[in-house]
Amino acid sequence: MTRTTPPRPLDVEALFPELAGHRGTTTRLHPRPGSPTAVDSSVGGPLLWPVDEAWPVCTEAHKRGRGRRPSDIHRERRVLAEAWAREATTGPTDEERLLLEELERKHRVVGIGETDPIPMIGVAQLYRRDIPDLLAGPGDCDLLQVFWCPFDAHGKTGYGMSLDLRWRRSWEVGEVLESPPLPQVVGYAGYVAEPCVLSPEQVVTYPFAGLLPEELRERIYAREDAFEEEEEAEDRDGEAAEPPMYQYDLSIPPGWRAGGFASWHLTDAHIMKCSACATPMELLLTIDSSEWDGGSGSWQPLEERGLPPHRFATPTEVTVGRWGELNIFACPADPGHPHGHSIQ
Repeated sequence: MTRTTPPRPLDVEALFPELAGHRGTTTRLHPRPGSPTAVDSSVGGPLLWPVDEAWPVCTEAHKRGRGRRPSDIHRERRVLAEAWAREATTGPTDEERLLLEELERKHRVVGIGETDPIPMIGVAQLYRRDIPDLLAGPGDCDLLQVFWCPFDAHGKTGYGMSLDLRWRRSWEVGEVLESPPLPQVVGYAGYVAEPCVLSPEQVVTYPFAGLLPEELRERIYAREDAFEEEEEAEDRDGEAAEPPMYQYDLSIPPGWRAGGFASWHLTDAHIMKCSACATPMELLLTIDSSEWDGGSGSWQPLEERGLPPHRFATPTEVTVGRWGELNIFACPADPGHPHGHSIQ
């Protein structure tokens, strides 16, 4: 399986040669439905987890006794996929609609307390051998495993995420845990990932405009204003064009990716600093709700040109926040320091 990013609509360094000094790379992971194993880099697949090591759990105080069953969420997605795959489909049949109503039902877990441990969900695992831009972990660790609590009920607001990232040396793992624990119910279906294999692809990337030097940033904005004026003139002549924009087409690709630069399209751009040593942190991983959308369609892989975002741009079925992305940061001075994160 290969996924190839199209060439950018224009050479941004030809317009702004100074950007060459800010050029970086990021590895697009291109997760797609498949059957990964524990020795593969994957999203939502089985993890290389030692049978004699305790599975990560959440013990933060929050309600955890009501939600949907993970198995129902997976089955609901299969039913919908089969319905939409039928030719000339009008959607689910009456029988399927009844089943979907049942699968969407929430259930209660009797007797569970607000601090009782619940298993975290294994979201992804990434081997450094597969991901060129994956930052180094502590020591000679070669495998990153990402977990999160299946409830949005953490932090000062009571509506935040709880992440747990683990680095390990894959060659030290002996017998692998074949049936990891799962929470009986989850508070949010978007935390349940579908098993996906990866097709890593390294591409060029540039910083978010808000973090570029002011003079360069203002020149980029001025050029985009001119693009928009040209578009309006062409539109009046009946020949509308979509000019490429720095944020959407030329700098930071959408989708799951490792390394590179974070996007700050929801909040003000800023430098994340390590909570342990105040060192500016670097982007470790981006978990995105979609691979592309109407504003970032120029990044759609060549192998998938012509496919609509519906069904095809959401292979993992993971949804972050309100259809956003999760950026996870690591400390370059000491990868063992606590990670940081931002939702955009």
